[in-house]
Amino acid sequence: MTGILAGKVALVTGAGHGIGRGHALELAKQGAKVVVNDLGGDAKGEGRGRDADVVVDLIKTRGGDAVADYGNVSDEAAADAMVKRGIDEWGRIDIVVNNAGIVRDKAIWNMSVEDFDLVMQVHLRGSWLTSRAAARHWRKIAKSGNGRYPGRIINTTSGAGLLGNFGQTNYAAAKAGIAGLTLTLSLELASIGVTANLISPGGLTRISSTIGMGAPKEPDDFDPEDFDPMDPSLGSPIVAWLASDEAQLVSGQCLRAVRDRLSVLKGWHEVAGVSSGEKRWKTEDIGRIIGTDLFGTRAPGLRLGG
Repeated sequence: MTGILAGKVALVTGAGHGIGRGHALELAKQGAKVVVNDLGGDAKGEGRGRDADVVVDLIKTRGGDAVADYGNVSDEAAADAMVKRGIDEWGRIDIVVNNAGIVRDKAIWNMSVEDFDLVMQVHLRGSWLTSRAAARHWRKIAKSGNGRYPGRIINTTSGAGLLGNFGQTNYAAAKAGIAGLTLTLSLELASIGVTANLISPGGLTRISSTIGMGAPKEPDDFDPEDFDPMDPSLGSPIVAWLASDEAQLVSGQCLRAVRDRLSVLKGWHEVAGVSSGEKRWKTEDIGRIIGTDLFGTRAPGLRLGG
């Protein structure tokens, strides 16, 4: 498949359902070969299965290339292995999208230590473990070559982590922690050319359905030609762009993509935003939009009529 990620190899964690599935499908659409990781458990992290196989089949049916991984991101050996899987399969790893997550919501007075620890382990520890595995690989390559490797880490935060949400002290703390992790990764890895950014997506998923948003739907259940504000893949083109060579100068940033709005957050408040006009974002347009309307790094030119 051709696209802005042709020749790249990506790992997407928690890619069996929802937002992660949307990311995996979009990365593959843009030409990346994808390691589709998913433990196969439910939204609370219970059980195991082969949900990743469904996504691999979807990617292959659409002309892409993918392999399944069923590892637990919070396990050190499993996290190392899923990064190595891309290297073993295709000789490289270029992109790590940390999306795996679970919820165990309760007010703090009802929350158990187990509920807190497990959510932190999957979200925060898992993101750290896969990032570390990739960083070690990229640093080794950089040191043996020209000192640089254009790796990409894209971590997932949420409105709960940025703004707080009742009943989610574990989830919000983990998502806020991921923000701090990402900012620090952007500093530590800058010297070798690796970028680290945050995506704060939205949509109707198994996790959001636990807070009363309705029955979950998968990205491939939506008409790709229509705009639906609940489509969990609406933020996936932004992830694909952040994973591309075009985004080399963007690092340590937090982009929020919910419904038809794309925003950059600074200090966890919106400083700039642009609407898609209730149309799906197109990956190939994201660079121009971000440059002209969000970061202001590109002159917009004369705009007659407004």
